[in-house]
Amino acid sequence: MAEITLNNWQKKSEEHQKLYKNYLQRADKNKVLKQLPELHEKAFEKIDCLNCAACCKNYSPRFKTPDIKRISKHLKLRESELIEQYLTLDTDGDYVVKSKPCTFLGADNFCSIYDVRPSDCVRFPYTDEDVILKRPQLTLKNSTFCPIVVSVMEGLLENGK
Repeated sequence: MAEITLNNWQKKSEEHQKLYKNYLQRADKNKVLKQLPELHEKAFEKIDCLNCAACCKNYSPRFKTPDIKRISKHLKLRESELIEQYLTLDTDGDYVVKSKPCTFLGADNFCSIYDVRPSDCVRFPYTDEDVILKRPQLTLKNSTFCPIVVSVMEGLLENGK
C-alpha cells in the first residue's frame, strides 16, 4: 500500500477523486465496515493531526444543543453568550463558528476546548464509522482536506483489488 504522508496526500486525493466516488458507490458495506477499524487506526498512527489541523482551519463543526450546553458551562458563559460571541447560523440552520480558523484553535494547532469539543469534532473524520459510506459526498469533501480520510480511502481501494 502506498504510504500516505502529510507531504503526498493532496496529490493522491486529487488523482483519485473519481476512484473514491466509484468505490463508495459500489462498496460492499459489510466488507468495508470490517476494514475500517484497522485502516482508521493505521492512519492515525502515521499522521499527526496536530501537524495539519486543516479541518479546524477551514471548516466548522455543527454545534448542537448538547455541545453548546457543555461548552458554555466549561467556559463559564451563558449559552446565549457563547452563541453571540462565537457562533452563527449557517444556511442549513446549524450553529457553526463565526470565523476561520476556528476560534478555539491555538497557534500550536491545539484545541482550547478539546475535552468538551463538539461531537462533530470528536467523530471527525468519520473513518471508523458507517458515515464514510452513508454520506459519500461528505467523505469525498473530507478527502480533499484530510490526509486521514485519504489514507483510509487508499487502504480501501488497495483491499478492494
